[in-house]
Amino acid sequence: MNGQTLLNFIRKESSAGIILIMVTIAALLLQNGPLSSYYTSFLHTPVEIRFGDLQIAKPLLLWVNDGLMAVFFFMIGLEVKREVMEGHLSSIRQITLPAIAAVGGMVMPAVVFLLFNTGNEFAMNGWAIPTATDIAFALGILSLLGPRVPVSLKIFLMALAIIDDLGAIIIIALFYTTELSTTSIIIASIALATLFIFNRMKVTKQSLYIVVGIVLWVSVLKSGVHATLAGVALAFMIPLYSEDERGQSFSMLKTMEHGLHNWVAFFILPLFAFVNAGVDLRGISVEQIAGPVPMGIMLGLFIGKQVGVFGFSWVAIKLGLASRPTGATWRQLYGVAILTGIGFTMSLFVDSLAYNDTDLYRYADKLAILLGSFLSGVFGYLLLRSKFSRR
Repeated sequence: MNGQTLLNFIRKESSAGIILIMVTIAALLLQNGPLSSYYTSFLHTPVEIRFGDLQIAKPLLLWVNDGLMAVFFFMIGLEVKREVMEGHLSSIRQITLPAIAAVGGMVMPAVVFLLFNTGNEFAMNGWAIPTATDIAFALGILSLLGPRVPVSLKIFLMALAIIDDLGAIIIIALFYTTELSTTSIIIASIALATLFIFNRMKVTKQSLYIVVGIVLWVSVLKSGVHATLAGVALAFMIPLYSEDERGQSFSMLKTMEHGLHNWVAFFILPLFAFVNAGVDLRGISVEQIAGPVPMGIMLGLFIGKQVGVFGFSWVAIKLGLASRPTGATWRQLYGVAILTGIGFTMSLFVDSLAYNDTDLYRYADKLAILLGSFLSGVFGYLLLRSKFSRR
């Protein structure tokens, strides 16, 4: 990834973060105002697709979470593959610090959550909720700081968030899969094998990958494995470089990634936030938000994330396993570690998987995500903006 490409990426993610804030506020106002019933009806609008005996009928909310988020994870998969093959994750030296920090940022929030919820089997399903980082929000906060934050820290945060997303993909695959359908798994395996053959035979028609990718998504959706993983699997099968009919080299992966980026940043993620962030504050009491699950989520994001990311980074740097980002002070690194506690869209997504949108916690779990993300964003911003952080 060259310098201009990196700057374009950061600008898009930064703008998307600002839009996410706006749609979140809109969702909260609608859910807690006189239009609440219309907002709820919109979320549960039935949408059905039928092709012969194949039928997919879901409310709009699940089409967004299972369908559009598969496109989001497809783009994440493209980013991960590109970064691993030739970007900021392509060498041990480049990947070491963000990888170690990302591990800390997943382990410590989970530990904090488990400390609050040990003994409650259903509540324990949510251990992965505070392990996520929302790259759009985090980079959006950094963009407000301008030159106060060195570019090396922005690259560090971006690489950490990509590894964090990869960790989320693995967690979803391992821990949030329901009963499996053998027939659907077989069809998905055939589709995946077909994509692999396309890759090895250097097939250059995007339409073929997309058609087989849709078959893969439908079969995974029906299999019991979460449908978003189909997006990742498809992305890993897209060739980084190919040759067209004239023998000229081009990157199908980069072309797809570039084409999707604006759609994901300015449509898919804002729509996801709009349909998932509408927390009904009217039914939440102080006792509910102080419950084990909300406290585990909120403190996992706000405390666990910063302790994990900064603590693991500090140890890695002190042991000589990695170097501190160029031009960054320890306090600036700590400020960025606080920002990784902005879980928001990814945390909301994992929450929907962990608790299957149950009303057991009466939105207190989702409010805890918003509060933990808000605290992380505000404190991280204030620390990085202060002169104290540059010493």
